[in-house]
Amino acid sequence: MKLATSSTWTELLLLLIAFVLSMVIGIERQVRQKSAGMRTHTLVGTGAALFTLVSGFGFSSVLGTDVNLDPSRIAAQIVSGVGFLGAGVIFMRRDAVRGLTTAATIWMTAAIGMACGAGMPVLAVAATVLHLVAVGPFARLGRFLPSPDRRRIVTVRYDDGNGVLRSILSTATSMGFEASVLGTEVHRDGDRPQVRAAMRFSGRLPLQNLVIALGELDGVTGVRLRNDDDD
Repeated sequence: MKLATSSTWTELLLLLIAFVLSMVIGIERQVRQKSAGMRTHTLVGTGAALFTLVSGFGFSSVLGTDVNLDPSRIAAQIVSGVGFLGAGVIFMRRDAVRGLTTAATIWMTAAIGMACGAGMPVLAVAATVLHLVAVGPFARLGRFLPSPDRRRIVTVRYDDGNGVLRSILSTATSMGFEASVLGTEVHRDGDRPQVRAAMRFSGRLPLQNLVIALGELDGVTGVRLRNDDDD
C-alpha cells in the first residue's frame, strides 16, 4: 500500500489553502465577537475540503467496470450537515432573531472548503474576498439605506416607580438610538403597578439588537416589536 501518490502533494496544498481561507473568515468573525469564531470556521472549511478530497480521490483504488462512484453525493451531504451546524448558532429571544449572518458565514465557509477540495482554489479565494466585502463595506452601506425599522414601534412593559424608564433611555442612548415616547398607560399585574410604553427608536444598528438589550434590563417584564399599523 502506497502512503503517497502522485496527487498527494496537490491534495495537501488544496487542504492547506482551505485551512488558510477558512481561518481568515474565522478571524473576521472572532474580531466581531460572534458566537462562532476562528476555530469553528477553520474546522468547518478544512473538514469540507477533506470530505470533498476523499470523495473525489479516496476511492480510486476500488473503481472498475462494476464499480461506479458519484463524488457529488458526499458534497450534497456536506451541505445538509452544515445546515444543521448553522442552525445551532441561530436563536430567537422575544421578537428578535440572532445569528443569521454567522450561520450564513458557516455555510459560506463550507462552500469555500468544498471549492478547494474540488480543485478550484481560485474560485475559493474569490469567494473569500466577496465574503469579506459582504460583511465589511456592505454592512456599513446598509446603515445608510432606508430601514423598515423606522416604521416600527417597540412596546415595553416595566415595573412602575423603580427608575426603569431611565435605564431604558440610557441603554438606547448608549447603543446610538434616539428615543421618543409615543404614549404610556399604567395597569396592575397582581399587587404591583406596571407601565406599558409605546416607544419609537431611530439609529444605525438593527432594532432587534436594542430589543434584546432592553429585555435583559432589571424591571423590564416584556418587550415587543410591532409595525405602526398593528392593532
